[in-house]
Amino acid sequence: MPGDFDKGAYPEPPRQTPAPDKQTALPNPAIILSKLFYYAVDLPVTTARGVVDGLRSKNRPVYYHQKFRRVPDLTDCEEGDYLCYYEAEMQWRRDYKVNQEVLKIVQERMRACHQREGYSYEQNCAKEINEFNETAKNYQLCYGDLGAYASARKCLMKQKERMMEAQAETA
Repeated sequence: MPGDFDKGAYPEPPRQTPAPDKQTALPNPAIILSKLFYYAVDLPVTTARGVVDGLRSKNRPVYYHQKFRRVPDLTDCEEGDYLCYYEAEMQWRRDYKVNQEVLKIVQERMRACHQREGYSYEQNCAKEINEFNETAKNYQLCYGDLGAYASARKCLMKQKERMMEAQAETA
């Protein structure tokens, strides 16, 4: 309703913002100290850090490209050389974990192709399926039936038994 509006209750805002009234001609000491800290400490440290990080990033090895030297297999260790036994066991465990991850990656590729292709996956994903079957067969030959407490010694004995069976069949 036009009669309900009271101009005194809601005054209009000022048209221009007034300039701040300075009480002194001296600059603010907080601003001086913050700029002094920035130029004396922060800027040099940040610049030096950027230079050092730039030099390091060129020479830093990426962690997943780290190459371990191969150690002798259990068959190459001398009798009673427990350090060699330990190194061979650790090498076998690294190889075991790497082969597990390879099998997982191949399986994920096969599943992704199956998901992508739908009903025609047998025809369109034949390469991935064959690769998975071959990888799974090799993994099973090497590490299958070792049980929960698998070790390099058990794996070596399994390979030895398989070789003896193959020789017995040929003879």
